[in-house]
Amino acid sequence: MSEERDKAAALPPGFGGERKLPKRFYTAAEANAAGEGLFRIELDGRPVRTPGRNLVAVPSRALAEALAEEWRGQGEFIDPMRMPMTRLANSALDGVAGAMGEVAGEIVRYAGSDLVCYRADAPEKLVALQGELWDPLLDWARETFGAVFMLSEGILYVEQPPRTLELIGAALPTDPLRLAALNLMTTLSGSAVIALAVARGRLTAEEGWRAAHADEEIQEQLWGADAEALERRATRFRDFEAAARLVALLED
Repeated sequence: MSEERDKAAALPPGFGGERKLPKRFYTAAEANAAGEGLFRIELDGRPVRTPGRNLVAVPSRALAEALAEEWRGQGEFIDPMRMPMTRLANSALDGVAGAMGEVAGEIVRYAGSDLVCYRADAPEKLVALQGELWDPLLDWARETFGAVFMLSEGILYVEQPPRTLELIGAALPTDPLRLAALNLMTTLSGSAVIALAVARGRLTAEEGWRAAHADEEIQEQLWGADAEALERRATRFRDFEAAARLVALLED
């Protein structure tokens, strides 16, 4: 399950192939009102556009300021890997906005084989940690959405009730920015339940990330940590945390 999650999250939205970084071409990055309740990012007074030529305009000044701060934080070269919220906003505006149904469907498919439903039978420490971290999330999903999930021991597939998947689908955001953020958190964690809990404020980004990596936590306790694995996980967490922050800033 964790291997599948890592493959799905190997590249963040808007990336692929070898990167050649462009030189910084601007001095100032600011967030300004764009009308109709939107705020856009301007570089030396010129509005920023996505790779698909859509205007980067968001319905939250706080989010716009955060995006502008990513542009201000660039050095001699512009490195999109250091701009996770900007990449996510680009993905939302260029891709998700025109494929809302498909993106929502992907999240529901994750819920159909959600990480938190597949429990280990050993070692005892892992069994206990999964129960500690995941059982309250399933209780929350039942209380919040009415969604009842079936559990499985090991990797044996268990089919979730159609009504549960319908309820999860009905709980998904209906705007591209929030949906893009939720989709990214889902693919990075392997769990629609964890992603929804973070997006709804039930968990912090750090708590959600820990819940998604219960098996790695116990493996490291038993066998020690692998430096390369930790580095890869830190890179993925940066994007997970950016998605959680984007949702929080939209609420502001």
